[in-house]
Amino acid sequence: MSIYKTIFWFNSLGLLLIIVLIFSTKLFEVSAGGLFSPPPSPEYPSAGLLTHTFQLLCCVAPLVCAFSFALLKKIKPGGKNNKFILFSGLLTAGFLINEIYRLHIIALQFGIPKLLTIFIYATIALVYGLAFKSQLKSTPYIIIVASLILLFIAITIDSLHLSGSGAPSLLEGVPKLLSGLNMALYFWVVCYKEVLNSLQQ
Repeated sequence: MSIYKTIFWFNSLGLLLIIVLIFSTKLFEVSAGGLFSPPPSPEYPSAGLLTHTFQLLCCVAPLVCAFSFALLKKIKPGGKNNKFILFSGLLTAGFLINEIYRLHIIALQFGIPKLLTIFIYATIALVYGLAFKSQLKSTPYIIIVASLILLFIAITIDSLHLSGSGAPSLLEGVPKLLSGLNMALYFWVVCYKEVLNSLQQ
């Protein structure tokens, strides 16, 4: 399949998705124009700066994993770590989608408790960890462990619903941002080493 055919099909799929979403707004009796509403403007220049930085950091892992997997499929099609890179990309893409679209907040509107959503995500992460236990052990896994611990701290602080204006946001935001940074660094290092090893072999 040529690159132009691939681009055509991606555009067609994108257009189809837009049409489906427009029609779905009729089911919920909301404005279709709201699909393209811009995000709220910040009240001041630094408002949400580190939150957006965290979201950008969350983009690193799925993009790096996807690009590395595409390279590895060409360099070493039967590579034993190809699936690990692929599923790492899918897992981190799921986390990114949740963070951008706030799926756990949307779930609340359908009566699904936030703790249940977190439990489902934690179960998926545990299954991933058990499935790729040997691959994870061969990597500098202490970085991803640190990332998960920091994320758990941020989630715990958020669930406490601490009172105050600035302190609770900082207590949650700092470990969350560092969690995103370490996750991005971990998958960058892992993918870099895997591609490099495949090229050398």
